[in-house]
Amino acid sequence: MSVILILRLILDKKHQVVMETQEEHSRQRRVAEREARRSRRRRARESKNIFGHHDGLSSDDEENQSEISKFVVEKDDIIKGTERLFEDTIDDYSKLDSVRKQFEKWKFRYEDNYREAYIGLCIPKLVNPFIRLALVDWNPLKISVDFEEMEWYNSLILFGCRGEDDITPDRSDEDTRIIPSVIDKIILPKITYLCQHVWDPMSTTQTSRLVNLVQKLVNDYPTVNANNKNTQSLLKAIADRMKKSLDDDVFMPLYPKSVLENRSSGPTVFFHRQLWSCIKLLGNILSWQGILSSSVLQHLSLDGLLNRYIVLGLYSSCLTKEALEKSQAIISTFPKEWFIDLEEDKTLPKLENLCRYLLQVADQLHKSSIMVKDSERLENRNYIKQISKFLILIHATDHAIFLSNTYSFKIGKV
Repeated sequence: MSVILILRLILDKKHQVVMETQEEHSRQRRVAEREARRSRRRRARESKNIFGHHDGLSSDDEENQSEISKFVVEKDDIIKGTERLFEDTIDDYSKLDSVRKQFEKWKFRYEDNYREAYIGLCIPKLVNPFIRLALVDWNPLKISVDFEEMEWYNSLILFGCRGEDDITPDRSDEDTRIIPSVIDKIILPKITYLCQHVWDPMSTTQTSRLVNLVQKLVNDYPTVNANNKNTQSLLKAIADRMKKSLDDDVFMPLYPKSVLENRSSGPTVFFHRQLWSCIKLLGNILSWQGILSSSVLQHLSLDGLLNRYIVLGLYSSCLTKEALEKSQAIISTFPKEWFIDLEEDKTLPKLENLCRYLLQVADQLHKSSIMVKDSERLENRNYIKQISKFLILIHATDHAIFLSNTYSFKIGKV
């Protein structure tokens, strides 16, 4: 082997070691930053006397500060670039207001000719570049200006009106459909893209903002309906993104109960954080009730998350008060609409695994009450009554009656 080849191998090995060292330092820095964020949030909650919070309920951004700074710089470059797009365009056609005024003059002076040319159908395409430009930095997943407060919206909302007294819509006038058309052709595709590439279903804040926006569009704009192609694409993107999150972002470690008995150990802390994170995602998914169909939501939330991960985590947990707290948090996410039309006294078949877990908890509580003080026995009995209330909330009345007969108590009102 030549000396040059040996030197090259040594240099390659040193380069590899340096790269691995840098990668390890970068990983340690991200871990330290993540833990620092958790500590800051914990101190903030303590200062505000916020109780009932658990690790795993807060969305934790994995990006480090250098990546965030890089994104901000690149975004600012793009925004500056957009300011030069109409540099070579004359003033009459470089701004939306100017273009709007040109067509309004045409409509007011030669209305018949304006209608015969079907300008109302052309306007959405003509204003498309201006609106897309205004929406470059619009991200409703973060604190952002409502699109209805933007200049382009205010410019188009009264398009073709001759004055404040002329605001009664004429249904035969195509200009009244400009805003709904813009929502369909521009806003919906923009939101669809954000759902596919930006939205994090694990984030309660982002999910809440997105749900509110989509619900507003459904309620306020006639073009956003189940028969609309772009609406269908948006709803499919939402469901697909949540399914991808279930496949890629959810991990439930399974440890022996002997390991989880030490509440302060690293594996136990990690286990409970992951379990609470799954419960948070369950609530995020079910916040789409009323927008996505119940069948889709039940498949994602119950098949893909509850029975696949959460119930297994509950069975692995030690029997503590927190186990009931987790159960209550899970049941509180279920939409009441699911249980309205159920017949007999049985709950949804997909919730039977959760019911069996609750029955097992009740049995363990009863057995642990045999050789304890009266105060602890009474506390365990109250926990069993609480479990019966959980079962009634999900329409599992047959199981609640079983507990009532087995442990001799009356089923109270929920």
